[in-house]
Amino acid sequence: MTIQRAECGLETVQAMIPQDAALVEIIRYVPFSHQAGAGARWGSPRYGAYVLQAVGPPQWADLGEAALIDAAVADLRSAIAIQASIDQLRPLARTLDAALMSPIRPLLGEANSLLLSPDGTLSLLPWEVLVDEQQQYQLDRYSVSYLTSGRDLLRLSTTSQHRQAPLVLANPDYDNASRLIDSSPVAVSNNQHLRSGDLAFLNYSPLPGTQAESEAIQNLLPDATVLLGMAATETRLKQVQGPYILHVASHGFFLPDQELALHQPFSGNFFSPPQYQTFKIENPLLRSGLALSGFNRRRSGRDDGVLTALEVAGLDLGGTQLVVLSACETGLGDIHNGEGVYGLRRALVIAGSQSQVISLWKVSDSATKAMMVDYYQRLLTGAGRQEALRQAKITLLRNTDYQHPYYWASFILSGDWSPLEKASLAGGISDHDHL
Repeated sequence: MTIQRAECGLETVQAMIPQDAALVEIIRYVPFSHQAGAGARWGSPRYGAYVLQAVGPPQWADLGEAALIDAAVADLRSAIAIQASIDQLRPLARTLDAALMSPIRPLLGEANSLLLSPDGTLSLLPWEVLVDEQQQYQLDRYSVSYLTSGRDLLRLSTTSQHRQAPLVLANPDYDNASRLIDSSPVAVSNNQHLRSGDLAFLNYSPLPGTQAESEAIQNLLPDATVLLGMAATETRLKQVQGPYILHVASHGFFLPDQELALHQPFSGNFFSPPQYQTFKIENPLLRSGLALSGFNRRRSGRDDGVLTALEVAGLDLGGTQLVVLSACETGLGDIHNGEGVYGLRRALVIAGSQSQVISLWKVSDSATKAMMVDYYQRLLTGAGRQEALRQAKITLLRNTDYQHPYYWASFILSGDWSPLEKASLAGGISDHDHL
């Protein structure tokens, strides 16, 4: 036990932080004052940030009241979603930057890479869209990689070998699924057919643009297995065994859960703040997931075409270096303060994948294809998983057709930011020195 605690100490975490980077852990907390009266010891929730670099002690910054910051995040996300003009959007992004980054920037020194572990609704914010005092996007200033917590650095230091070539699923036929593919043997999960009843109201239209995206990716990854249309099934995805890269271009879904709350709050005591007792109706991992072939009919061979996040967590992605979910809102989920987002991004970590590219809102087919092709091209030249995505975003930003953050800011990388390791499968992607 003593050895285990030493391995997880501050120095161990600092050894994982690159010299040009800073770990920024955001927390949502309730302040306490022992000098206040019994009914006023606990204040309103606030956000704060711990900053840690490879050398030196941790540093702290208070960021302000959580309610004001949460409202500003909602305003900015709404403005991006409706594609409000850049002139309307910039002041909102500047307001958030003043609240979040202005207190943090003086603590960063010369760091140009941020390993960011957000909390609360800040998990749904693409920090690269914030605008600094020089009216510059943070995209131009920092490379931002997202982590569930600083503890992720310890997990990322231990990797396993991939066992299959890249797999690409795209443009599922939501009304039909291939019986041939679904008749393949597959281990039956205990979670099979377990899903939220609210999914009964969901139906999806085809995504023909994702087929062109998958074909372009196949040209870059010629050894990839590509499953399109009726072949892009839940059963086939459940059969993966550590593919080098997993790319899924399909609709993601997230259904916000409802809470049952008692009307009378528990009064806070000396040790804990006042709070309402709340009950979650359903496991959040059942309320998010991916729609695959047969989804609209809820029939896909022995499956139903609904791959919940709970089922994703049971996939064999040990050794998978990168998972890309290049469709709608795959980065959303149920927010647990202090624990991150419970949804597809958490499920993919549990399944064993090293890094995940996910989206925070609905995305444009043409912009997504352009970004993904650029991203893979940069990965194949040895760029880091985060830096390749950042440069692909900058390319879109410089394009007058896609300069609005709606097009380039949706996708974020969570997990390992370093370059892909060279594929070593027989017949794999062995003609590249760096991947």
